[in-house]
Amino acid sequence: MMEPRIERALAITPASSARERTIDITTTGRRTGRPRRIEVWFFRVDGHIYLSTTPATRSWYVNIVANPEFTFHLKHGVRADLRAVGTPVLDRAQREAVFSSIIADLNQPWNPARIPQPVAPLDEWMKGSPLISVEFLEGDTK
Repeated sequence: MMEPRIERALAITPASSARERTIDITTTGRRTGRPRRIEVWFFRVDGHIYLSTTPATRSWYVNIVANPEFTFHLKHGVRADLRAVGTPVLDRAQREAVFSSIIADLNQPWNPARIPQPVAPLDEWMKGSPLISVEFLEGDTK
């Protein structure tokens, strides 16, 4: 059971600001075995948490594929380090549904991050964007 303040921080919507979506993750390097901390956005689609980005190769993705446990660091509104497991989303139908939601979110008229719009089309996301489903492990929140 998560603390209510953490649940609220994870309950982002399309109206959430870029700041509210911004987290850090610490992965384990697939070659070095050393911790790697970077800033990323997270997305919430149908009640599930995902990590993704515009089409590109990302080291954080290959690190999670090689070492699925990582730390999800909330840093805006609430500070918490959440133990998590990442699973690559490979099913085409699931990828299409999640990316369609993310693209609609990023292309909304109210553009909190001031990202260039429209973002890449769905077929580009399907071919070149990493997609990780996040599950939180219980009991280890700092």
